[in-house]
Amino acid sequence: MARVRFRELVANPRVAAALTLGFASGLPFNLPDSTLQAWLATLDLDIKTIGWLTLVGAPYAFKFLWAPVLDRYAVPLLGRRRGWMLVLQLALAGLIALLGLQAPGEAIYAVAAIGLLIAFASATQDIVIDAYRADTLRPEERGVGSTATQVGYRAATWITGALALILGDVIGWRSTYLLMAGLMAACVALTWLAPEPERVAAPPRTLAAAVMDPLREFLDRPGAWALLALIVLYKFGDAFALKLVTAFLIKGVGFTALEVGAISKTVVIVLTLLGTFAGGLLLARIGLFRALLFFGVLQALTNLLYAALAAAGKDTTLMVLALGFDNFAGGMGAAAFVAFLMALCDARFSAFQYALLSALASVARNFLGPPAAFVVDAVGWSSFFLLTFVTALPGLVLLVWMRRRVEQLDEPA
Repeated sequence: MARVRFRELVANPRVAAALTLGFASGLPFNLPDSTLQAWLATLDLDIKTIGWLTLVGAPYAFKFLWAPVLDRYAVPLLGRRRGWMLVLQLALAGLIALLGLQAPGEAIYAVAAIGLLIAFASATQDIVIDAYRADTLRPEERGVGSTATQVGYRAATWITGALALILGDVIGWRSTYLLMAGLMAACVALTWLAPEPERVAAPPRTLAAAVMDPLREFLDRPGAWALLALIVLYKFGDAFALKLVTAFLIKGVGFTALEVGAISKTVVIVLTLLGTFAGGLLLARIGLFRALLFFGVLQALTNLLYAALAAAGKDTTLMVLALGFDNFAGGMGAAAFVAFLMALCDARFSAFQYALLSALASVARNFLGPPAAFVVDAVGWSSFFLLTFVTALPGLVLLVWMRRRVEQLDEPA
């Protein structure tokens, strides 16, 4: 099976495009978030300021608001999806370079504004790439195409997470951000080479239809509101714990940016990928409900390792264990959760509905920065991570309560 998938990955232009565009999607993600967080932490900015700046990721939570515009209208170049990709990638390259030219200690508001624009353009690119993948991959290619997307995405986030932190310590943050801007500009070539869909769907007749029809279809389902609550709560505790983890490792425990980049970020990418593959295999064996429950329990338990690290202080072995187990469990949870979101989408409206559901799933990740910072300031890091374990429990209780509804998603249509 592995050989078949590898041959498809290197020989099939549609699956290869899923890999390369996954890379383009992941490249800008860390730059206004955890990488910027590390830059600010090395400047000794206070934790509350860093916490407020995590709000620049808010566009990921609201991207469904402008997803219908991308369905309805097209750039007159490279087709309906690739035209938008090209424009957004050029914009992202310019914005990333502009962020690197700032002095955060002297122009924190400019840094926040540029970071917000990067997040907006990156979230918009995600909408288009998700829609392109849904339009392009044949049914039998979706499994390997999804895996290829994750490989490309995680490789890019390692570059802008781990490698960028190492380079920031060695060549400086300005040069690092300019280098990342160059990589983003190079993604235009990936978009240019990506094939057009074999069948091009007609766009919605009106912008109103692009919004109302998919919303009406979803909300008319039994238990729709409970499903939306589950989407928000399932990874709540995990997102709460990880929101300030880079600042925790540097300011709370005492690791350097170089150590975090060389050790922790590498552990993150390797264990997340292994967890994603393991989660996909187990999902096929045990079904969606049991996978979501089992992986969710593991996600909650691994938060306790961060509490142990906070109590122990700077301990490289414990840091690797905490990050390793957390990201392995997070990768497993992500594999099941993405399958859950895909199962909830109606094929007629998959672009808008996936944007809406994935945006709801990112609410905790994008808005918990300031509350997390205030809790840390009030009770300390160890008690904070104990609290994140507790906040993971409501989502698991709701999942058990909705067991029959989730199990129905595994049944043939």
